[in-house]
Amino acid sequence: MTESAPDPVNEAVPEATPGATPGATPDALAEAAAAAPPRRSDATRGAILAAARERFAADGYERATIRAIAKDARIDPSMVMRYYGNKEGLFAAACSIDLRLPDLTEVPHEAVGRALVTHFLDVWEKDGVLTAMLRVGITNTAGAERMQGIFRDQLLPVARRVCPDPAEAPTRAGLCASQILGMALTRYVLRFPPAVALSVQEMADWVGPTVQRYLTAERP
Repeated sequence: MTESAPDPVNEAVPEATPGATPGATPDALAEAAAAAPPRRSDATRGAILAAARERFAADGYERATIRAIAKDARIDPSMVMRYYGNKEGLFAAACSIDLRLPDLTEVPHEAVGRALVTHFLDVWEKDGVLTAMLRVGITNTAGAERMQGIFRDQLLPVARRVCPDPAEAPTRAGLCASQILGMALTRYVLRFPPAVALSVQEMADWVGPTVQRYLTAERP
């Protein structure tokens, strides 16, 4: 009995990696994948999250709708549901922020406050995500709780490493957050002219010593 030839229509064909050479080694394929342009889905997700942050900030959680967010992102509402399931899932994703706090182990102990302030100013100057989320936190309870969690989970370990008594770390981290968020509120949201007029270096010079005191000074 003669063995039948493979069906060229149904036979599975490995998906090619963009930029890869046929017959390339696994290492070459990995390099080609790393060099490939971002997938369209990544751009779509980014557009959805950007629109969601702005809409949640403007309307609050309750009034913001999937339809309005999709319209802002210029996509079909079904795409939002496809990626995030529902409004709660979208809100959680939009409020998931990595503060990208620097490794302060190599920073002199007396310079930690200024280093933190400089870092936050740099993030706020280059990326509007934190500003949008600060607006969300002001307008609704869910946004405020998300911001509290972000700063608690990411700033608290920094305070615990540098403060005199680790038991005081939550209080000290909270005071640091009040200073940093107050700085951001006046400079990037309310845009008080004197706060806006200061350069990043001048702002760090003014606010850094206060954050330093909150982190490392003896308890009053």
